[in-house]
Amino acid sequence: MSSHREAPEISKDPVADSTDVYAFVSPDKPDTVTLIANYIPLQEPSGGPNFYEFGDDVLYAIHIDNNGDGYADISYEFRFTTEVQDEDTFLYNTGPITSISDSTFNRRQYYSVTVVDGDAQKTIGSKLASPPCNIGPLSTPDYPALTAEAVHSLVDGIKVFAGQRAEGFYVDLGAIFDLADLRPFEQLHTTFGLPVVLASTAGVNDTNDLNVHSIAIQVPISLLTSHGHPTIGVWTAAYRQSATMWDEDQGRNVYSGPWRQVSRLGNPLFNEVINPMGKKDLWNSLPPSADKQFAQYVAHPELASLLPALYPGVFPQLAALDKAGTARADLEAILLTGIPAGIVTGFTNYTGAVQADMLRLNTTIKPTASPNILGLIGGDAAGFPNGRRVFDDVVTIEIRAIAGVIYGLVDKSYTPDAAAGEVSDGLTPSDVSSPYLTEFPYLGVPYSGYYTPDATPPTPPAGF
Repeated sequence: MSSHREAPEISKDPVADSTDVYAFVSPDKPDTVTLIANYIPLQEPSGGPNFYEFGDDVLYAIHIDNNGDGYADISYEFRFTTEVQDEDTFLYNTGPITSISDSTFNRRQYYSVTVVDGDAQKTIGSKLASPPCNIGPLSTPDYPALTAEAVHSLVDGIKVFAGQRAEGFYVDLGAIFDLADLRPFEQLHTTFGLPVVLASTAGVNDTNDLNVHSIAIQVPISLLTSHGHPTIGVWTAAYRQSATMWDEDQGRNVYSGPWRQVSRLGNPLFNEVINPMGKKDLWNSLPPSADKQFAQYVAHPELASLLPALYPGVFPQLAALDKAGTARADLEAILLTGIPAGIVTGFTNYTGAVQADMLRLNTTIKPTASPNILGLIGGDAAGFPNGRRVFDDVVTIEIRAIAGVIYGLVDKSYTPDAAAGEVSDGLTPSDVSSPYLTEFPYLGVPYSGYYTPDATPPTPPAGF
């Protein structure tokens, strides 16, 4: 998965666990960039009466580096406050919610947005309302209307939204973490004496019909770039205060002390698949500027040695490359520095020599009318790893990159294995039941707790 349960400690703290981050030039408003940070992974839509919500005790941030040093130059910080209208009912809502200001919406969240630019801080939005979760047809009969009402316009042409959305990241978790038993390739997976008899089958989207909580902000490009550098680095982070104490009189935890980073996410799958188990929690506590110490795991990724072992004879060129101990300059460019000019014709998103895990977005590359879900390796420079769009097939892109499909760009003598250009978990955006939106906030309508889109309502008994 992108980063839904990527490290031991943060997997126990889902409200502060970042699952995905997106950064792209807005297709319907190309003078702006849309930044989305998702939190609270793998939400079961029917999880009431205490439905999912952001943490009042968590500081959420989306960071932008516009000079390539791995430190945040501009940050958008989000703090949430929960208000209960009637504490004498167990109900999340006491009737249909047709507006986010309805009195029937019992447990509400509001948030503030603060922009930090160098030493200057400015609150650009306060008491902004989040929508309720998508409970069902009686409680939230017109959810798209609630979403529209919860999109807030701020100063300088900035838009913001914070609330529940459909999980848009598609991945065959069961196959990937069953020792990379990828369903489209399972007939080739003969390791460990596995008696594979099945033909290739389609992947299973294990995140389908699940929700996340999204913080989305749309910002004019001119506010994010500086010093003539059109490429920005983007990541999200969550912070908790350093001291937690149980208040027996109030029956709840109270928090104090300085804010400490507990979660971080830039490129998808970085902490999930690249970093070793013993370094995952450390990585979550550090800024991207400290990532040089993790560069060895990018240059020599474990998965590059596992693929030839798990699929004997399928990746001979990759096996030879790995056995030679050759550093993977292609992966270092994609994940740690951006791609320099001259590697891919007419493209660069290089930010400099500082090795830092960030989504790198060249804001001069405008959206295409015919996007390719494989992004740059599919000939579409507006997609991953040039930023990341909500529909990009990052699992396939990263598996193929690790398998060596683009290593020939940095070593002209290298010929990738045929399988490197075919390996995949077998999924596409069509495996996401809630369609992506064509406008802000772009992720689809969250799945309802009462039914999912593929359910068929039963026929009522006779006489009803």
